[in-house]
Amino acid sequence: CYMRALFDYDPSEDTLLPCREIGLPFQKGDILQIVDQADPNWWQARRVEGESLGSPGLIPSLELEERRKAFVPPEADFVHKISICGTRISKKKKRKMYQSKSNGEFDAAELLLYEEVARMPPFRRKTLALVGPRGVGRRTLKNRLINSDPEKFGTIVPYTSRPPRVLEEDGKSYWFTDRESMESDIREHRFLEHGEHGGHLYGTKLDSVRELIRAGKMCVLDCSPAALKILHNSTEFMPYVIFIAAPGMEQLKSLYDLGRSTGASSRNLT
Repeated sequence: CYMRALFDYDPSEDTLLPCREIGLPFQKGDILQIVDQADPNWWQARRVEGESLGSPGLIPSLELEERRKAFVPPEADFVHKISICGTRISKKKKRKMYQSKSNGEFDAAELLLYEEVARMPPFRRKTLALVGPRGVGRRTLKNRLINSDPEKFGTIVPYTSRPPRVLEEDGKSYWFTDRESMESDIREHRFLEHGEHGGHLYGTKLDSVRELIRAGKMCVLDCSPAALKILHNSTEFMPYVIFIAAPGMEQLKSLYDLGRSTGASSRNLT
């Protein structure tokens, strides 16, 4: 099988490796061919280098690395060092914005060390997920992408328990429903993500994504990183994920000055 490494490994610094010369160094993101998993602590692997394979070597098994990473000194505090899709969050303050029947499977362990992958021929992605910090322009990019080719790209209308305002039409900006129906669908795990604001529920339904895919379009989603747990762990949605990073301070200052000189506001970028 093939695995994507989700951490860096340097055998020259591994005190548990019996013989450091036979260790296989790798970096986060490298693809490894696992040759032998018979030993509970050390796997034999080769690093995939383009179309060829590198020399074999030993790497820590999943079980060994989980035990090693899980050993935390009592005085250490890693509460603020959890990272999801590039965004640092606090475990104590984490608000789950997704529901799934496989919730327990996804969250059984927070240690992400190896991810099984497979070589695939080129294929069409079913969803395009845009993630990133607030204010980097995800919604703007999504709208421009859809407007550039509405026959190829599309997006979905979220649901809300909020009553419609004056001139609001059902199915335009939102599908309006009652709170009881939304809570029932949440319990049935029918939402990709959901949350509450101003006393009203808002959410994105999985069936809406499915309908757009069946229509032959790529569904463009401006979603939270937590939603990727459902999208990424399913062959049904097969997402292409794009992380939009915030610009550097110098570029941010230039954009701010440009916005002030032209009368534009950065608040339009969401």
